[in-house]
Amino acid sequence: MASSANKKKPKNNQTPESQFSCNLNFYSKSKDLHSAISLYDTALSQSTRLNQHHFNTLLYLCSISLNEPSTKDLSLRYGFRVFDHMVSNGIKPNEASITAVARLAAAKGDGDYAFDLVKNIGAYNELPRLRTYDPALFCYCENLDSDKAYEVEEHMGRMGVGLEEGEIAALLKVSVETRREERVYGYLQKLRKVVRCVREETAKVIEHWFEVFEGSGVELDAGLVREAVSRNGGGWHGLGWIGKEKWVVRRGSVNTGGECRCCGEQLVSVDIDDDETERFAESIAGLAMEREVKANFSEFQNWLEKHANYEAIVDGANIGLYQQNFAEGGFSISQLDAVIKDLYNQSGKKWPLIILHNKRLRALLLNPSTRELIQEWIEKDVLYTTPHGSNDDWYWLYAAVKLRCLLVTNDEMRDHIFELIGSDFFVKWKERHQVRYTFVKGKLELQMPPLFSIVIQESENGSWHVPVAGDGNDSPQSWLCVSRPRSYDALKEDSCMEESKDSHDCCCSSKLPSCGSSESVASCKNKLHSRDSFQESDDKITALTGKRKERSPSPS
Repeated sequence: MASSANKKKPKNNQTPESQFSCNLNFYSKSKDLHSAISLYDTALSQSTRLNQHHFNTLLYLCSISLNEPSTKDLSLRYGFRVFDHMVSNGIKPNEASITAVARLAAAKGDGDYAFDLVKNIGAYNELPRLRTYDPALFCYCENLDSDKAYEVEEHMGRMGVGLEEGEIAALLKVSVETRREERVYGYLQKLRKVVRCVREETAKVIEHWFEVFEGSGVELDAGLVREAVSRNGGGWHGLGWIGKEKWVVRRGSVNTGGECRCCGEQLVSVDIDDDETERFAESIAGLAMEREVKANFSEFQNWLEKHANYEAIVDGANIGLYQQNFAEGGFSISQLDAVIKDLYNQSGKKWPLIILHNKRLRALLLNPSTRELIQEWIEKDVLYTTPHGSNDDWYWLYAAVKLRCLLVTNDEMRDHIFELIGSDFFVKWKERHQVRYTFVKGKLELQMPPLFSIVIQESENGSWHVPVAGDGNDSPQSWLCVSRPRSYDALKEDSCMEESKDSHDCCCSSKLPSCGSSESVASCKNKLHSRDSFQESDDKITALTGKRKERSPSPS
C-alpha cells in the first residue's frame, strides 16, 4: 500500500489568464453579469492579459443583460468600456464584437452609432450578417425614423444580406406609421417572397394598414394586369394598389378547393416567374454540361426544342423500380405502363415523355414479354433514352423545367437541391410541378400538385389574401382577406367572360381519379403553359430511330 507521503498533491499551476478564462466561462454560462464584471475589474487591477475571446464573452454578457431592468445600466456602462479597452489594446473586434456593441448602442436609442459600427466593419476585415444590422434597423423603426431605416436596408442589399420576416415586418410597420404607401406595397411584395405564412404580429401590422389606408389605387386595363399576373407565375401582379373603394378587412378561412370563405375569390397555385424559369433551366443545363458528355446533352436540348408539346415528363427508372426491393423484384414495366396510360387518359389523349437510360432499354428489348410495348412507345414518340455513362436525372429535370410541364417522380431531388443551392425558387417549382404516385395493392394513384398555394396572394382586382401561421409555420390558422367589394364584383364578371384566356383560374385536382377523367392533367398543363405558345411540331421523330412516326390515337 502506498504511504500517504507518496500521494500526489494537486498542483494549481494555472496562469492568471487561464484562471480568468475558466471563471469567465462559468459566469457566462450562468449569465451572471455582476460576477463577470467583478472578475473583469480584478483582472484590470492585476494587469491580466485578455484576448479576443475574453472581450467577446464580456460584450456578449452585457448585450444579453440589457432586457433585465436590474442589469441594464451596468450593461451599458461596462459594455462600452470593455469595447474601448479591447480596441485600445490593439485587439481586433470581429463580427460578434460589433454585433454586441451595436445592441448596446441601440438600447441607448443611438441607432446612428449602431449603424456606423456596421458600415465600418470592413476596417476589421469582417463581413456583416443579418444580426449585425438588426440593432440599427430596429432602433430606427421603433423611433419612426423611416428614411434611416430604408438606408440600412439599402446597405444590407449592397452587402448581399437578405431580409427575413422580422426585418420586413419592422420596415412595414414604420412605413404604415409614416403613411408611406409605395413602401408598404413594396414590403408586402417582399414579405410574399420570403414567407409562406406570416406571424400573428405581422398580420396585425398588415391589418392595421388596410384599416387606416385612405388612399386610392389606380385603374388599370384588365388585360395588362392579367398579363402581369401570368408573366409572374400567378398570385401577384406587382403593379401597385388597384381600385378606389374602401378596403374590407376580414379574418376567415379558405376551403380545400382554394376558395376564400369571406369574399368567394379563388386562390391560385403560384409558379415561379418567366425569368426564374429561364435561369433555372440554364443553371440545370450548365451543371449538366459540366457532368455529362457535352455533345450528348446538347443533342437532347436540340431534340427537346423540336418536341416541345409534352404535358408531362416521366422518370422511368423511379417508377419502374418503385417497391421492387424484394427477391423477385426488378424493373416493373407494368407500373410504368400504368402511369403512362393514366396520364394519357387524364390529359385529353396526349402522351407524356418517358426518360429512361439506354442500359434499361436494351434489357427490355431483349425480353420478349416487354419488347412489344417498348417498340410501341418508340413508335409513338413516348420514349427518350439517355446515352451510356449519363445521369438521366439531369435529362428529366431539365425537360420538365424547360417545357414548364409536370414531372412524375417520387425522387425528392435532394442531390439537385444541393447542386442548385442558392436557387430559392426550387422548392416552389417542385410544389407546383411534381406529381407523386403510389401503388396500393397494384392500383395506381397520382398525387397532383396542390390546388392552390399557401402564400400571400395579390389578385388581379387588387385584393389580398394573407395566410396567418398557426402552431405549424406551414399551415395557416386563418387567412386575412382584404378586398374592395365593387372591384371584386367587376373582376368576377370579367373573369367569367374571359375564363378560357385566364390560365390561373384553372386548378388541378389534388388527386387524380381513376382513368377516364381528362380534366386534371390537362388543366394543370394549361396553367403551366399559359405563358407560352408552343407550336405543334411538324417533324415529330423518335429519339431512337430518327424517323417520323404517327402517334396512336389511343393506348393499347
